[in-house]
This record gives sequence, structure tokens and C-alpha cells, in this order.
Amino acid sequence: MGQKTHPVGFRLGVNKTWLSNWFDEKKFADKLAEDIFLRNYLEKRLQNASIARIEIERTLKQVTININTARPGVVIGRKGQDVDKLRDEMKRLTGKEVQINIIEIKRPELEAALVAETLAKQLEGRVSFRRAMKRALQSTRRIGAEGVKITCSGRLGGAEMSRTESYKDGRIPLHTLRADIDYSQKVAFTAMGAIGVKVWICKGEILGRRNEREAHS
Repeated sequence: MGQKTHPVGFRLGVNKTWLSNWFDEKKFADKLAEDIFLRNYLEKRLQNASIARIEIERTLKQVTININTARPGVVIGRKGQDVDKLRDEMKRLTGKEVQINIIEIKRPELEAALVAETLAKQLEGRVSFRRAMKRALQSTRRIGAEGVKITCSGRLGGAEMSRTESYKDGRIPLHTLRADIDYSQKVAFTAMGAIGVKVWICKGEILGRRNEREAHS
């Protein structure tokens, strides 16, 4: 039995932080359920906006939603009309004041969620899985990633029996806590069935203050 752990969850509190930044001991379950609902709603509503992650911060009266996207123009809309409409929808759903911040991602090739989403769309569009995986691997490495690993599982190429194929380039030290590893998992719904797509991207190592001092001395 494989003893695997989630690469992002493993690094929480070390070099990664939570996507929901708030604390409420009494109504924790309700607010957590609301966060999951809001994320699912936004991902479905803005599925063409290349959203990498949605961060939610809460105060007593206000909910702040930070949308990290590679295509901010799609979210904002003409003269900011779409984002105003979105803010009103969120206000109706939560019953609180909502502030929406759009954060642009300059290098989408280094975001595991966007790489996995692009790959899933290509598989749905009947592109050869090997070609799509190799192309994603090369473009991510070219932008400056230290290492990339891509895994696809399912009826690849329309085969009768499902299998798993992986491609790896560079280094991905999953056991090194200081390594900045981005991970995402998406599903491509093809005519032959669902194909799972997993992407690991190593962006280098984040050294602590003490290590940085030692490195400079």
C-alpha cells in the first residue's frame, strides 16, 4: 500500500499557507461548507478564465475573495461590469459584504492547476496524450521550473484497459520540506471515460532566514 501524502498539505505552515484564512470555533463547519460551495460556484461560473486558485479571507462582516487568474480580462469584463455582477451574486449567496480582488498570474506555465487544466482540455479535444504531456512538460521547463512530473491515468488513447503513464523532467524532491512544490489534480471527461491528470511542479527551494544567513556567510 502506497504511503503517499498531498504535496501541498504536507508543506502547510512550512512554505505553504491555507487557501481559507479565518478562524471561528463555533461556526467552523458552516463556514467551511460555505467556502467549498463558493469555490465550486466560482470555478464553474468562471471556467474559461484560467483560474489557478481562490483564496478566501473572512472578518465578522466581510468576505474577501482573491481570484488568481491568468486571464483577468475575462473575470473583470468590459468596464468592470462582470466583476460587479459577480460581487452582487456573492453578496446574495453569503448574505455579507463581499470584496473581490483579481490577481493576475504572469507565468501560467508555472501553475500546476493551469497546466493540468490545459492538459485535461486537450485530452477532451482528442489530442494524442503523449504529445500533450510532452508539450506541457517542455513549456513548463522552458519557463524556468526546476522539475516537472505529469501522470495520466485511464483509458489512454481509447485503449480497452486503463493504465497509467508518467513523464518526468528535472528534480521533484517530494520529501524535502523546503522545496516549493505546486501540485494539482484534474479530470478529463473523454468519450472513452474519465482520465485523471496529476501535475507536480518544483519551483526551487525556499530557504529559511537562518539558512539564508548561512548561505551568504
